[in-house]
Amino acid sequence: MYIILAQGKPNGRQNPRAVCDVNHQKAQATGLFATFATMIFVTGGTGILGAQLLCDLAQQGHSIRAMKRSTSDVDWVKKVFSFNQLEDLWNRVEWVDGDLLDILGLEELMTGCTQVYHAAAVVSFQSGDEQKLLTHNIEGTANVVNACLASGVQKLCYASSIAVFGREPNRGVVNEEVQWKRTPHNSNYAVSKYGAEREVWRGTEEGLDAVIVNPSVIVGPCKWDYSSGVLFRSVRNGLPFYTLGTNGFVDVRDVSKAMTSLMNSDIRNERFILNGANVVFRDFFNMVADALKQKRPQIYARPWMSAIAWRVMKPWGWLTGKSPAITKESVGTAHMTSLYSSQKIEDRLGFSFTPIEDAVERTAEFLGMG
Repeated sequence: MYIILAQGKPNGRQNPRAVCDVNHQKAQATGLFATFATMIFVTGGTGILGAQLLCDLAQQGHSIRAMKRSTSDVDWVKKVFSFNQLEDLWNRVEWVDGDLLDILGLEELMTGCTQVYHAAAVVSFQSGDEQKLLTHNIEGTANVVNACLASGVQKLCYASSIAVFGREPNRGVVNEEVQWKRTPHNSNYAVSKYGAEREVWRGTEEGLDAVIVNPSVIVGPCKWDYSSGVLFRSVRNGLPFYTLGTNGFVDVRDVSKAMTSLMNSDIRNERFILNGANVVFRDFFNMVADALKQKRPQIYARPWMSAIAWRVMKPWGWLTGKSPAITKESVGTAHMTSLYSSQKIEDRLGFSFTPIEDAVERTAEFLGMG
């Protein structure tokens, strides 16, 4: 059996430890904990990656328990199952409430588990979310690592990000050997994911076997207002501008497949970049526009135009209370050329990646379901 932890917004009114205690009692009453000896624990079940991971694990014949926050939306995950024609496997998923910041609850739920997939994270490029990023991504990962060590977990897979390699202009193709450097170009999100990785490496020094994957921008079934769905929403809403920066993109199915393949291999204490292709943002937005049957962006947003845009949007966000669509950090990414290589996993596992065009078409089809 697999357990999934969904990362959502904190309720603020419930004691996470009390929630875990109540659900543990309910589980005991229904006999759900009877099969803990073969369980695998996974975090992030209601995210773009976690939803696909749930589908893949269910399709492989595993029973799954998904731990979520009380505010998490599991209905959209069920929609992903339906999209993948796996409706008959939905009942393999059992949901319970929990919290990454509840170390005792994590230890309790990991008891008897042999493997852990950690895919939950806060993703934000808003300057005001710095503390939230550091707390949830670093402290939350530290709790996962400590719970693994305390519970005798054999192997951990951490879904990190290409953001941990930092951002530097004109540095060529990035591979797994590139080391973190503190530069003004690094986002708060990158800092938090780098700190989270350090917690995983600390765990390996204390005896935990682990693998880390560093996916680029994940493309796949998602919500309009979350993850790469925001890019699709911008095009749907008539995005007129494009930039000529370059970034990596990867199909969510490839990320999930790589994670399970690495966990079922003898590979340990290594990291792997997962990047389907390096794509110019203009070309990516053109793919999205064509898939959504919308007009392609026509106006080149020069760096000075983008610089004005994020400065205008910042005070507008203060006035409206809404997060601005354009930030200093997102503008920096949009104009920078960042290239990534997945040669390592291709060589070690004979892994091949899905064309990004296919990922975009599939995402558009899912979003079009309403």
